[in-house]
Amino acid sequence: MSDGGSLIVKSPTRFWLLILALLLISCANCYAKETVQRRKPAAHRTLSMAAFEGRVRGAWAGQMIGVTYGAPTEFRFLGKINEKPRDWKPEELAGALDQDDLYVEMTFTKVLDTVGLEATSEQFGEAFKDSKYRLWHANMAARRLLRRGIKAPLSGDPRYNFHANDIDFQIESDFIGLMCPGLPRATQRIAARVGHVMNYGDGVYGGVFIAAMYSAAFFENDPRKVVQAGLAAIPSASGYARVIRDVLQWSAENPDDWKKTWNLIESKYDKHDVCPDGALMPFNIDASLNGAYVVLGLLYGNKDFDKTMEIAMRSGQDSDCNPSSAAGVLGAMIGYEAIPKKWTGALASIADKKFSYTDYSFNSIVASTLTRAKSEIERQGGSVAENRLVIPIQSPAALKLEQFLPGPPVERIGFGDRRWKFEGAWEDTKSDDFEHVKRSQTAGAKATASFGGTGAIVYGLIRPDGGLATVILDGERAGNIAAYYDEGDRTEGIWGKFDLPPGQHTVQVLIQGKPYPGSKGSWVYVKDLVAYRK
Repeated sequence: MSDGGSLIVKSPTRFWLLILALLLISCANCYAKETVQRRKPAAHRTLSMAAFEGRVRGAWAGQMIGVTYGAPTEFRFLGKINEKPRDWKPEELAGALDQDDLYVEMTFTKVLDTVGLEATSEQFGEAFKDSKYRLWHANMAARRLLRRGIKAPLSGDPRYNFHANDIDFQIESDFIGLMCPGLPRATQRIAARVGHVMNYGDGVYGGVFIAAMYSAAFFENDPRKVVQAGLAAIPSASGYARVIRDVLQWSAENPDDWKKTWNLIESKYDKHDVCPDGALMPFNIDASLNGAYVVLGLLYGNKDFDKTMEIAMRSGQDSDCNPSSAAGVLGAMIGYEAIPKKWTGALASIADKKFSYTDYSFNSIVASTLTRAKSEIERQGGSVAENRLVIPIQSPAALKLEQFLPGPPVERIGFGDRRWKFEGAWEDTKSDDFEHVKRSQTAGAKATASFGGTGAIVYGLIRPDGGLATVILDGERAGNIAAYYDEGDRTEGIWGKFDLPPGQHTVQVLIQGKPYPGSKGSWVYVKDLVAYRK
């Protein structure tokens, strides 16, 4: 009943029941609003299935074209720009089937296709351990460690693998970004597990950076923004990020002169390679330096396929890997049909031929990538329809900072230097890599070197006839050397330590006269000592 606009409730019981009903209605409305807000779809982007497939095909084709374009120049131009003409012929494209830049990464795609998307670093390592192809640098060191029982991720740790900052994962990470379109967090998650099989710190970040550029390329048309997206996926305090920031700045200051930017990179970063093969040598396999050359190609190529590859190749050093990465990222940006036909015309004739050491052809790796990408998109909260992908918008996660920082190499002390002292039965010998090297297999023979710094690597050979030695550092036992390698004659750092107090130190290699299990001999080979100073 109403009276003058007021509500009159004659029964107290009815009054309280009415109050309770109003409260329940109010709570129900609030819950409904919260539920709607909670169920509101996350922000997302769409990509047509046709465009996605074209970009995946373009990326794999770009890798193949880029690596064959640069193959004749690989490590022929060290610390200098390659000014020689390059006349690429379509029949060269078949050479991509035998390139480690491609078949090594397919070892890891196979793990994802068989084990699943949650494959662990250890599982990636087990597959890598059983691979049959020849390897170099961080990859070689990692597989050797894996076969000696050191499992991933320790196989990439600089306590065991002195190539932790090398380029290896950077040239094998392309597949990760391709299966994570617009999904930088998913890219980072997979890359961390694969990358630590063979690398650490900046060596891992190089692979994350490249993969994140692929991931961004599906939705970004500006090469500079693609590079910035890759940069956002790695720790800003890392050495790798510092290099890429500098290249972005220098290219903005010199927009029409890539060679000036190249010279700035060279003067600031080319002498920092800590790899025992490259330290204080013209050769440089460092991930960040070669990553800078990839970025040069993308920024100054300005989406021109030919120019992008050419600049990355002419920058030198690992000049087949770098144009492969640059052309692959650009292929993901522009799609297969936009790559000039002079580059792709020969692909149809080899598209179903398998890459060496793999079960994949060009056509089947594209199909595999599409299948994995659809599963990853759904795992990340997106959806897959017949003609389009719905992909949630992601920001990259903040990765934990890890760095291998032994300091720059300051001296390379050859075995002929007076600071080396050889006692007992040592002899000079030749190898494929060195004109001369010292070796001994006699128990009790000693090689002693003095150096100044905060770290050192003893550099020598590993061979099928390699044996064992003990290392004495400043009078204290500091580990063992196993100079055995079952795949031939290879140069390698055979012992290292990087946390020494500043000052003078003495390293002694004491020959045990024993073979490593499975070795054909007991020889230990010594060439140099590389000193580092923080």
